[in-house]
Amino acid sequence: MLAMRVPVAPEPASSQPPDVGALVELLRGRRIVVLTGAGCSTESGIPDYRGPGTRARARNPIQHMEFLSRPEVRARYWARSLIGWPRFSSAHPNPAHHALAAMEQEGHVLGLITQNVDRLHHAAGSTRIIELHGALAEVRCLSCNEREPRVALQERLLALNPHFMEQQVELRPDGDAELPVEAVRSFRVADCTRCGGALKPDVVFFGDNVPRPTVEAAFAMLEEGDALLVVGSSLAVFSGYRFVLRAAERHMPIGMLNIGESRGDELADVRVEARVGDALPSLAAALSGR
Repeated sequence: MLAMRVPVAPEPASSQPPDVGALVELLRGRRIVVLTGAGCSTESGIPDYRGPGTRARARNPIQHMEFLSRPEVRARYWARSLIGWPRFSSAHPNPAHHALAAMEQEGHVLGLITQNVDRLHHAAGSTRIIELHGALAEVRCLSCNEREPRVALQERLLALNPHFMEQQVELRPDGDAELPVEAVRSFRVADCTRCGGALKPDVVFFGDNVPRPTVEAAFAMLEEGDALLVVGSSLAVFSGYRFVLRAAERHMPIGMLNIGESRGDELADVRVEARVGDALPSLAAALSGR
């Protein structure tokens, strides 16, 4: 398919609504499945991994096998998470999240497949959501699978490390923070309250696979839809890109709303480059005839 590019300058935010006319024509009257990525949450103050502001910086996210096999890696993760969690957990939905919720309530959006782990779609009022990578709101024990709210774990980590929050650090995506190696050496990790096992955030780390039931549920949702709209994702990882490939195989109309290049650009029928917090409310209003 040949993509139609509708350029809209992302910065600064324009007082004029983005031109989403091509997206409106593509999606009007169709049951839309939406695939969202980190770019949907950056306007809520949550940094992304591959956006225009982060591509130039080296990034070393936690790897799945290292977390499972190395206690010092788990200590590094929880030390960084202790500092990053307050900002991450205090983020609020932005106009993009609210627009997607409104489009679901009005019958335009069938459901959401999200790569995000922040639960901001839930907070905005969306109801049919498949979380490909899980959510940071819960942790689970690697030994007995006991689950614990992340907010409760935060209190336990603070009690074990009462002065740790006094450090000045740079916050990173998904509740992470940059810390010097020496700061982690004395960090005390909280264990499972049930069996004393190691705890892991209930998310898919880099190098891990999305659980098969989650993938199957997402493909089933896509089969119900008539069109796919990708919002705020570079599609750099296969976990999201696979749904664009499937939509193309089904000859579904594909719309892309993102700032910067995306792995799926060549498969898109329409591509709009704009801030999602500006473009999605305009799209919602147009689809509802407002």
